[in-house]
Amino acid sequence: MERPYVLLLETLSAGATEELNRRAIVLNAPSPDAGVATVDGHPVRAILTRGKGVVDRALIDACPQLEVIARAGVGLDNVDVDYATQKGVKVINAPGANAATVAEHTLGLLLALRRNLFEAILQNKGGNWAYRHEYTGDELRGQTIGILGRGNIGTRVARLAEAFGMNVLYLARTRVQYEELKSDERNLHELMAEADVLSLHLPLTNRTRHLLNTKVLSHCRPGAVIINTARGELVDHDALDAALEAGKLGGYAADVMSQEQRAAHASLIERTNVLITPHIASLTERTFTDMCETTVRNVGALLEGKGIPERYVANRG
Repeated sequence: MERPYVLLLETLSAGATEELNRRAIVLNAPSPDAGVATVDGHPVRAILTRGKGVVDRALIDACPQLEVIARAGVGLDNVDVDYATQKGVKVINAPGANAATVAEHTLGLLLALRRNLFEAILQNKGGNWAYRHEYTGDELRGQTIGILGRGNIGTRVARLAEAFGMNVLYLARTRVQYEELKSDERNLHELMAEADVLSLHLPLTNRTRHLLNTKVLSHCRPGAVIINTARGELVDHDALDAALEAGKLGGYAADVMSQEQRAAHASLIERTNVLITPHIASLTERTFTDMCETTVRNVGALLEGKGIPERYVANRG
């Protein structure tokens, strides 16, 4: 059987890369935005991306034989799912694959922020052992966490938070995955007013972009902290900076901040009560490998005319 052409916009794990090269003729884009030029008339039947490579109308149109667009990850805001669906192209991802590791990272950021660990470690590395006499920090036990997002990650964060002795609230969308938790639902403004910690686990859509703006942040409980391991664009960073400057918020920690946001808000990043990690929550070796290998197997199966579990097909409806 002739191997199909597959366009790869970003690197995968070693095992997944080996498997993909065995099953397909792989066109490796030199950069995530070089997809159209890399296709160069080849009969591409599948496109694989992660979080940076954008699969838009231009790239889809450049691949008239396209059957599958695959995201080795969860979020699909870098894929034009609607247009792909119009063209009859399956869009697949790996829902739930990163739930455990992103939830752990969320709690890690929260602990670092609430207990002021970053500053304490820096002071200690600088030889200031006397910093313990000026140290201020708090614990999670007894605090209230408000979770925005009811999916796999949000549910996992809720369970970990309960293990730390936190009270769990969540945005009023559905009870299905929270039924077994000791949690209560709220609307957005109620959640903001009651939560000591706000944890974001929403997809990025036109409705959620800049969800946390000046008006919404004005409802925050004084001294509350925000943890964002979902998408940077959920937060209006000008409004966030103003709230931190005014002392309305106690801090902000995130694993998601675009290059444009970093350039525009360098002073925000420099704040001692702001902790930003470089989008690494899903990059533990185990999770990264699982996401990549699962995605490659599913792409191979679809190109061979085989079925895959429906949960991996984002536009199955």
